[in-house]
Amino acid sequence: MAGTSQSAKSLATGALRLSKRILLSYIIDWILILGIAGVGGGFNKGIENTNKRPFSLQDPSISYPYREDTVSVTVLAIVSLLVPAAITLVISLVFVPGPTASKSTPKSLIWRRKTWEWNTAWMGLGLALASAFMITEGLKDLAGKPRPYAIGVCNSDLSAIDQYRAGGLGQNLDLSGATPILVTSDICQGRDPGTLREIFASWPSGHASFSFAGLLYLSLFLCAKFVVGIPYLLPNQQTTNVNTYEYDSSLRRPQQYHTAGRASPHSTPSTSSPTHYEGFSNGITPPPRNSTAAPPVYLLLLAVFLPVGTAIFICVSRWFDFRHHGIDILSGAIIGAFTAYFSFRYYHMPIRRGSGWAWGARSRGRAFWVGVGRDGYVGEEGWMAKKAAERDMADIESRRCPAAREDVAGAGVADRGDVEGAHSAERSAAPDERGYTISS
Repeated sequence: MAGTSQSAKSLATGALRLSKRILLSYIIDWILILGIAGVGGGFNKGIENTNKRPFSLQDPSISYPYREDTVSVTVLAIVSLLVPAAITLVISLVFVPGPTASKSTPKSLIWRRKTWEWNTAWMGLGLALASAFMITEGLKDLAGKPRPYAIGVCNSDLSAIDQYRAGGLGQNLDLSGATPILVTSDICQGRDPGTLREIFASWPSGHASFSFAGLLYLSLFLCAKFVVGIPYLLPNQQTTNVNTYEYDSSLRRPQQYHTAGRASPHSTPSTSSPTHYEGFSNGITPPPRNSTAAPPVYLLLLAVFLPVGTAIFICVSRWFDFRHHGIDILSGAIIGAFTAYFSFRYYHMPIRRGSGWAWGARSRGRAFWVGVGRDGYVGEEGWMAKKAAERDMADIESRRCPAAREDVAGAGVADRGDVEGAHSAERSAAPDERGYTISS
């Protein structure tokens, strides 16, 4: 309890040091994400006079029987929204900052990093789901495509076909072989606007877009945090630096080639600077086959197969429940996959090169606007309130030791906001507010 109280106090203190401009800018971001979802809800429930495509009463593709949902809307929300939100929360609070953090790092900095990773995880998830929801519901209203069960639920007034005829070559409805005619949705009897809208909301599939938006985002998040991906060679790790014998068929132990201070007997001198790999001393470049390895299969199952497989099952259920045509499901899945990937990359670094970290916060002077001529939303002023930053600057300057200075390193992603080049002893005496004591 004491540790929890201390962490909460540290977070509260850190919040007071945060620039109000930055805090307000991210609150507005959250409001806009919720607003995007609200627009989707308005498309779903608030518009009665939506487009409804004329259809033929003899069309077999919309003559399927009505079935209840295998995956209800409630289950969809739990699986695609609540489950990813819970998992990303747990990972952000339990596994961040990871094994690279120094044991001497103040808990306030650790919890500040956890909170930021949690915030960006939820912002990305919210943006992915809200965008997919808005786009899907808006397209449903514009397209007005009848569902596969449309004729069975429409309760058509067969006595007034000529009155509701919208096109086609036939003059009479003769089920034995007359040329089909097209009728409008007005032929459906006793149906309220909400039910009619649901009948003509086949394209694209909302279940498909929502499930892929939430579960694919979760998959990308897990892959980033636990480095799950197909092994690959770095651009500067080419086979030209390694003898063909060693690259293709060497059975010698790796330590024979990577003893500290001694290069491989089969390696070829290179003018380029060597790549440093964890586990190899003195910056010795390993042969390509030893530069990376495939992650454990259980991580592949948990991070990729399980969430993506669940999304695929939800999509297929819309097919055998006669709720959507094939193109509707495929279109919805593409929309969801696009919003998931875009939202993930909007808030997180690339999976292969980001070490599982989210992008840092915007700078105080660029919280709302960057203007022409600047290359991004990060400046030298950092994210701290101006007065707090000035106090820290004065404190560090007053205790600085000119004879012993070292660069300050960040956790995975260098965080802005404090004075770089502070003396190493000052890290414990006056810890960096942005996590510089967490080394990677």
